[in-house]
Amino acid sequence: MKQSNLWQLKIQRICAVFFILVTTNALGNNYQIDHLEPMSWWSGMKGKKLQLMVHGKNISDLSVIVEHSDIAVVQVNTLDNPNYLVIDLQLSESLQAGTYAINFVKNGKTKIRYPYKFSERNKVSAAKTSYGPQDVIYLITPDRFANGDPNNDQLAMLSEGVNRANIGGRHGGDIQGIIDNLEYIRDMGFTQIWSQPLIENNQPAYSYHGYSATDFYQIDGRFGSNQLFKELSHQAQALGIGLLKDVVLNHIGDKHWWLEDLPAKDWLNFQGQAFTGTHHKRQSLHDPHATEKDKRLFSDGWFVATMPDLNQRHPVLANYLIQNTLWWIEFANLSGLRVDTYSYPDRDFLSLWTKRVTEEFPNINIVGEEWTTNPALVSYWQRGKNTHDGYVSYLPTLMDFPTQDALVNGLKDSDSWNTGLNSIYQSLANDFQYPDPYSLVVFADNHDMSRIYTQLNNDLDLFKIALGFLFTTRGIPQVYYGTEVLMGNTGTEDHGVIRSDFPGGWHSDLSSAITQKGLSKQQVEAQNYIKKLLNWRKNATAIHRGKLTHFAPNKGVYVYFRSLEQQIVMVVINKNNQEVILNPTDYSELIPADSQAKDVITSKHYSLNSEIKLNSKSILILNVTS
Repeated sequence: MKQSNLWQLKIQRICAVFFILVTTNALGNNYQIDHLEPMSWWSGMKGKKLQLMVHGKNISDLSVIVEHSDIAVVQVNTLDNPNYLVIDLQLSESLQAGTYAINFVKNGKTKIRYPYKFSERNKVSAAKTSYGPQDVIYLITPDRFANGDPNNDQLAMLSEGVNRANIGGRHGGDIQGIIDNLEYIRDMGFTQIWSQPLIENNQPAYSYHGYSATDFYQIDGRFGSNQLFKELSHQAQALGIGLLKDVVLNHIGDKHWWLEDLPAKDWLNFQGQAFTGTHHKRQSLHDPHATEKDKRLFSDGWFVATMPDLNQRHPVLANYLIQNTLWWIEFANLSGLRVDTYSYPDRDFLSLWTKRVTEEFPNINIVGEEWTTNPALVSYWQRGKNTHDGYVSYLPTLMDFPTQDALVNGLKDSDSWNTGLNSIYQSLANDFQYPDPYSLVVFADNHDMSRIYTQLNNDLDLFKIALGFLFTTRGIPQVYYGTEVLMGNTGTEDHGVIRSDFPGGWHSDLSSAITQKGLSKQQVEAQNYIKKLLNWRKNATAIHRGKLTHFAPNKGVYVYFRSLEQQIVMVVINKNNQEVILNPTDYSELIPADSQAKDVITSKHYSLNSEIKLNSKSILILNVTS
């Protein structure tokens, strides 16, 4: 049922505050708790230590008692700011789900009695299955996808309202809009959803993108509520779709409630100084000639003046970020994570964070964003890498920016001995640098770069080659919303245009990707093409788990195979502007004798003993049978 869950969230908060206020008033004192995080936890977690960070006026005056044998108060620490307390709890194996009182005491008298809830863990964990090469990820900018609940477009407690005329403003898309279109996403063939961050971004402007958190534990009210996010995960799983959370560990928004009352003097990097920006030279982390100044400036410098950089070297903050990640995985039963600006936080913290998360959820997949076209720098972060400096990472996989760059250049540039299709070939030849190249997330574009249709100069033939390659090469494909209907950004690289509204996501839209109403012939052709390929891919186990073997491109033709036991998929790319004759016997190393093949798009049959006429600027994907 469509409804705003904001009031449910407000009522829950009001009830919790009311309980504490009634209790504290009855106990006769002026202390109160403004924040206690994480606000709940679970029995049965593998990790038995729990850190609670408590915020309230002069809360450090109080000591803490929990009168239960299964919960031990190990230590209570103060921070530089007297308005914070940090409680370290040890939980027993026998702890049961339930609500337990945390007593805040002064001079032997209880001043606050806080009801802390432990829930039972999810009986079926989506993180246990997680996501992999059998999946295709659909990346959504939630504010721009679909407005399922107009009632939350403008909220008094959040500073920015909806203005669809403002390219960089909020347009009203929300969680309900994603829920309403889950069947469309499933029918297109996508099996995982990665949404840009949904947590509160109460910034005065440019807050729609989600990367300026102002509260780590609350979904932004303009998107819905915590419970609605949980419902999205539940309904998606019922349709065979997993949900990834976009995690930001590096920075927050400058309107985060911490900025009003910072916990410690070193909570932020360059705290109290004039704005110091990062230089983005990620090479400095690995450069044997780099200065310590350059290394620090990369990791500790702020992205922009409105994104304070977090100091993950602070042990309380580090534990806070780790627990917040664990909390969301369990709360919403997430299938996995994507981590923004992965290399920017402190390296030792990243090792600890990935270790803790994968210890609690051993099968979970986490993909990190290391935006560089240098595979040596990308592969450095993948779990199992023998690094040049002995660094140990527990990160399962990364975004494959080198192959994305090679794909676009390979299709746009003319072919020579080292350009054109050879760029793609050379990129994949670098796979020896990765511990597990088959788990990399491959993509043609994302929310931070021009859309693939625009990058390929609005050439539908090249577009179809790019997507065909994406769905058949090694790795886990990711597709940005609207790619299926040729959304573009011709003439501008403004991110607000790149993240334009999904057609049909608003009732007033004149065209709809969901129903194909008002779409052009080319848009319908592109959408049907992607839908056909993705639904074929769901059962193409050679694509999921098969070995990739490719032949060096020759005269604008690139041939590669995916092979698993007796299953073979043959892919042929012809980038030439004219038809080309292919002799399958040139590839007999991979093709069994007397083989037949079927085009997965047209269902046309071929004998692989005979020449094949390749259409100009085309990709041919064949199921091979002997």
